Amino acid sequence: MTRARLLPVSGAFLLGCLLCGQPGIALGQQQSTIDSTAAEDADTSIPKRRLVKWNEFDGPVTTVRIGGGFLTDFSTQVQDEASKEQFDMSSDIGVRDFRLVVTGKFKTKRPLSWSLGYMYDGAADAWRFRQTGIIVGIPEISSSIWIGRTKEGYSMIKLMNGYNPWMIERSPSLDFVPILADGTRLMTYLKKPRVFWSIGYFNDFIGESESFATANHQVSGRLVWQPLLSDDNATVLHVGASGRTFQPDNDVVRIKSKPENNLAPQVLDTGSIPSKSAQTYGVEMFYRKGAWLAGTEWNWEKVHAEPSGDPVFRGGNAVVTWNITGETRAYNATGAFFAPVSPKRTVFEGGPGAFEAVLNFSFCDYDSGPYAGGKMWRITPMMNWIMSDNVRLEFVYGYSKVDRFGLEGGTSFFQARTQFSL
Repeated sequence: MTRARLLPVSGAFLLGCLLCGQPGIALGQQQSTIDSTAAEDADTSIPKRRLVKWNEFDGPVTTVRIGGGFLTDFSTQVQDEASKEQFDMSSDIGVRDFRLVVTGKFKTKRPLSWSLGYMYDGAADAWRFRQTGIIVGIPEISSSIWIGRTKEGYSMIKLMNGYNPWMIERSPSLDFVPILADGTRLMTYLKKPRVFWSIGYFNDFIGESESFATANHQVSGRLVWQPLLSDDNATVLHVGASGRTFQPDNDVVRIKSKPENNLAPQVLDTGSIPSKSAQTYGVEMFYRKGAWLAGTEWNWEKVHAEPSGDPVFRGGNAVVTWNITGETRAYNATGAFFAPVSPKRTVFEGGPGAFEAVLNFSFCDYDSGPYAGGKMWRITPMMNWIMSDNVRLEFVYGYSKVDRFGLEGGTSFFQARTQFSL
C-alpha cells in the first residue's frame, strides 16, 4: 500500500478515535510521576486512560488487548542557495507510521506476556513485523527476558516508543543503531540501589532481508543509575551509558541520516565503509523537576576499517521541555525511560489538554579520515498539544546547517504532525 493510499485509512482511523473519544469515555486519573512497581516495555505500554473498552478481552488462557496508531507528517522548507545546490527538497505530506499491536498476559504462575506488532513504515514504504515476541518474568532476580523481535535497548530515546518522546524525530546520531533486531534481551531493575541494566544478543538469521538487519550479529547493553527518584518532589535524575559491538552485514558499514524530518532526503551519508567489526557507545543524562525536563544524549561509532584507519563518527543532542499546563512527564523506573505526558484534563473532558514547549539542539559529524559524510546542526523550537492520552498534535520550526560537498547550506523547516493511538 503506497503512502497516498494509506491517507484514507488514516482518516478513517482518526474519525473512529474522535467518535469514541467523547466525554465520559476518555476517563482516568492523572498518573503517578514515577512507576517503579513492575517492569514495562516502552513499545507495548498501555495508555493510562482508555479511549474505548471493546479492544480488551479477558480469556481463560490469556488476556488480549488490540491497539494501534498512526502518525501523519507535513513538511515544507525554505532553502538558501547553497542548500539548494546540495539537496533537492520539496513540500510533502505523508504517513510516518501506521501500526497494529496485539498484546496479552498468559494466566500462568510465572509472569508471561506476549506481543504481536505489524507496522507500515512510511520512510521505507513497506509493511513489517515489529515488537513481536514473549516476555518472561524472572522475579527471583528482579528481571525479565524478551525473546523475539524488539529494540536492542541502546539509548533511552531509541528505546522509547516513537509516539512518546518530546521531539518530532530522534537525534540523527541514533541512526548508528537500527530500530529493531531479532534475538533476546535480559532486563534487570534493582530497586534499592535504583539501578537498571540490560544486555542482549541479536542476529539476522530470521530477518536477513529486513532493512534494519545491518549486522550479522551484535551484542548491546545499557546501564542506568537513578541517584534522585522522588514521587513526592516530582524529581528524577537519570544517568546512563550504552554500548554495542557488531559484525557488519556483508562486511560493510554505511551511516545515513535525515535532518530530523522524515519527509526530507538523507543529508548525511558516509558511503560504504569496508569493515569486519564496529562499536557504538553513548552516554545519557536527564533531570526532571515537576513540569520541567532537561537532558542530553551523545553517541560515537568507531568503525574498524583497515587499511584506511578506524574512523569515528559522533553526534548528539541537548533538550529542554516545559509543560506549560503544569503536567509532570511520568518516569518508568523499572525500564529507565520516560512515559508520555498525560493531561490533567483532556480536551474530551472539557479541559485544555496539555501543552509541552520544547527547545532542542542536535549536532552530527560524519566526517572522519577519508570518509566525508558531512556535518550538520539543527535548532528546533516546537510545541506539542497533547489533547488526550490518545491524540497529539505537533507544531515545529527547525533551522539546520549542513556542511557537505564543499558547501554549507542553511534550511528552515516548517513541520507538523498528527498522532493518534489506541
